[in-house]
Order: sequence, then structure tokens, then C-alpha cells
Amino acid sequence: MASSMRCRAIEDDGNCPSSVCCVILAFMNQSRSALIVDDERDIRELLVLTLGRMGLRIRTAANLAQAYALLESDSFNLCITDMRLPDGSGIELVNKIVRHYPRTPVAMITAFGSIELAVEALKEGAFDFVSKPVDLNVLRGMVRHALELNNRERSVVSSQPQSPSQRLLGESLPMAQLRATIAKVARSQAPVYILGESGVGKELVARTIHEQSVRAAGAFVPVNCGAIPVDLMESEFFGHKKGSFTGAHTDKPGLFQSAGGGTLFLDEVAELPLHMQVKLLRAIQEKSIRPIGATVEVPVDVRILSATHQDLSDLIANGRFRHDLYYRINVIEIRVPPLRERAGDLPHLAAAIVARLAHTHGRAVPLLSPSALEALDHYSFPGNVRELENILERALALTEDDHIGVADLHLPQGSLHGQGLPLPLVPTVLPIVPVDASASVEGENTPAALPSYMEQLERAAIQKALEENRWNKTKTAAKLGITFRALRYKLKKLGME
Repeated sequence: MASSMRCRAIEDDGNCPSSVCCVILAFMNQSRSALIVDDERDIRELLVLTLGRMGLRIRTAANLAQAYALLESDSFNLCITDMRLPDGSGIELVNKIVRHYPRTPVAMITAFGSIELAVEALKEGAFDFVSKPVDLNVLRGMVRHALELNNRERSVVSSQPQSPSQRLLGESLPMAQLRATIAKVARSQAPVYILGESGVGKELVARTIHEQSVRAAGAFVPVNCGAIPVDLMESEFFGHKKGSFTGAHTDKPGLFQSAGGGTLFLDEVAELPLHMQVKLLRAIQEKSIRPIGATVEVPVDVRILSATHQDLSDLIANGRFRHDLYYRINVIEIRVPPLRERAGDLPHLAAAIVARLAHTHGRAVPLLSPSALEALDHYSFPGNVRELENILERALALTEDDHIGVADLHLPQGSLHGQGLPLPLVPTVLPIVPVDASASVEGENTPAALPSYMEQLERAAIQKALEENRWNKTKTAAKLGITFRALRYKLKKLGME
């Protein structure tokens, strides 16, 4: 090699670490590049070696001043910076890159015990972080995600494919803002907390974040935290080894392993008991788990998204939710607007739902009459989009016409806002059981049909309680005298969730 040629992966103070130079030379013509900012020479050499073997062209800086100069003179696909630098903080560099070089993902290296600073960096726009001592497998995974982010953005610019967020229908300002926020947070690896009333579509928001992120090729694993029995939670989340307890006949991966390389969505995270909150907190902080019966930690590469319809601030004040876990899962908060705040969205949304339901049932798409649309527009929708879907599915099942009228909707009275409309009462679906056995009729009231009849009674009671409590499941469970977990089980069993 000619003496005039110089290894682009060497230390920028002019010294080439002999232990890494021969490896880096093989990749000097690669187009992808990374900027490493750390005042510790051994850390820089470790990162140069690791990233060089991944095919990156590396430049290094020992302080902010050198980093700023390199950013002005070169372009980078990734920046990795230490949190503490001689002339400032890594967060200052994060702010600089986010403002002036938004296409460059920046990740943090944090010392053990400084997770709070890493969370602050994520809030400022950092892509991800890795803790010292640096786990090389975690580091490589983080770098791959950052490079994939670059590839996806170039692909989007060139081909402009249909966005997954188009499933979040609506042209109202709140929905436009929601889609814009999703596009921003999808670039990050930071945990996202999705806040919203029951039925607004929190899981759809979580799935859209996943599909727009660099983890789209990985699994999206949703879990209802309120539906897992308490004594099985640790095994479900972290897995177990064969023989670790009675009935553990084989090794079983947990939800964290199943979501490896992808996204774990913790729905109704407020339902986690305190002892599981501690274990979840540690898994998020350390990016590793220990299956039941295992003797060593297992690294995990997942992004955590969580949601609940409850007010976590109230739960924290009442000692039912950990303050430190709240700040780990709520690095970025997204509020999903209720349907009543989405002015003008209902006609388009209702038509799209009817079309989807009709396609599912293999029938022609009926039209919503002007009076039906007006009635829907005057209804308060305490159950939000989920309630709208239930109303339209019921109307579709009960009508054989080519249109859906106001009478087909069976909207409950007493829940209207604005100028009330003369809507029909909800019809009585279930017959009253006569006291006199001799008055009973054959058919659905015979003993052979008793299980299905009791199921109808249970469904009607739950539906009534949900409507009376504005689709608040916690209040509904209390009204029915059952636990929240039991209510979620019944909703799933009866096909009402």
C-alpha cells in the first residue's frame, strides 16, 4: 500500500493503534461512516475495532470541540458519544446533532449508575444508549439498528411507499399531529408511553410506531398485563429453564425473548403488581433478563412501548405504581385523542369501518344514511373508536338493506351531546325468564340451550355496565363486583374486547 494512503479509522491525533489498523484497512473504502466521541483512548480503540469489523469508516474525537469540527467537515451515518467529556456533556452534542444533523442517529455511552442521564439524553432526541462496561453484542445490535434507520429513510425518500400510519384515519388536527409525532418517535429507540381512554386505538398507535421503525422486520409482541395470572407473570415475561419448577418440562422463552430485535408492547401496564414492576424496571435498565432457573443474565434487544387508560400519577400517589418505573417507560409520551375531540373525522372513519366489516363478512358495502351519520355525530362515544366499531358491526348484522339508517344503529339514549335527536331505544335482545316453569317455552329457554342463554345474559349485563360507566373498565369491574382481570378475561371470552 502506498505510503500516501492513510487509514481513515485511525485516531485523529495521528496515531494508528496497531491492534486494529490491519482490520480497519480492509474497510477503508466503505461508504458508511461513524463518529466516535470519547475521552478514554481504550474505549475509542474498542469501538474503532468493533465498528471497523462491521464495515464502517471511523472518525474519532476526544472532546466536543473536535467532534464539532468533524461534523462540519464530514458526514456520518452514526455518532456514538460518551456522556461526560472534558469540555462539556454528551447531551450538548445530542442537541447539536438533533438540530443541525437530524439524519444522523446519535447514541450515548453511559457509566454504570447514570441511567438518569441516559433517559435525559433520550428525551433530547438520542437514538439509544449502551452502558459501561460495553457489551459488544448490545453495541453491534445498536449500530445495526442505526444503520438500518439510514437505509429506511433513504428508501422512503426514493420510493415513498404507503405509510402504515394511513391506517390511523382522520384529517382532523389532533390526528395529523398524532401521525407527525409517531413519525418522529419511530426514529428513536426510547421507550414510549401511550396515554388514552379505552377504545381510542392505543395498540394501533404502538403497532404503527413499530412498523415505521428500524425494528419493523422484527416481531411486534403485544401483551395484556392485566390478563396474565400473577403467579405466571415472571415465567411469561422472562421465560424459564427446564426443571426450574413443577411442570417446567422444557425450556420456554419469555415475552422479552420472543420480541428480540423487535418491539414489546405492554398494554394496561398499570395492572402489573409491584414485585413485577421491580423486575421490569431492571430489565429495561440493564437490557438483560434472567429466566427462572437460569444462572446467568441473557441480553435482550427490545424496544418497550406501554399503554394504559388509567392515570399513573394517581397510582403513584397511592403507592400502586413505582415512580422510577414510570420515568423509565415514559421517556416519550403520546396522547391519543378521544373520538369526541376529532372534529370532522367521524364520516370518513365510519365509512371505512363499514367497508372493512362488510369485506370481512363477504357482503356488499351498505351506505350510511345522512340521518345515521347525523345521529353518530351527536353521540358522545364514551367507548371511542372501539364502541363505534361495535355499533356499526351490530347494525351491519341486523340490516339486510343496502343502507344503514338511524334505526339500525340502536344508539342508547341519554348519551347524546349537542342537539339531541329522537333515537330509538336499544331493543330488548333477551327474553325475560318466567317465574312459572309452566310458562316457559321450548327453544332457547330449554335446558339444552341454557349455557348459551346464560352467556347472552352475561354479555348484556357487561355491555350495560360498560355503557353506564362510559367504557371505563376499572369502574365497570367494580360495578359488576368482579376484579379488573376477571373482566378482561370475560370480555375476551365473550368476544367483546
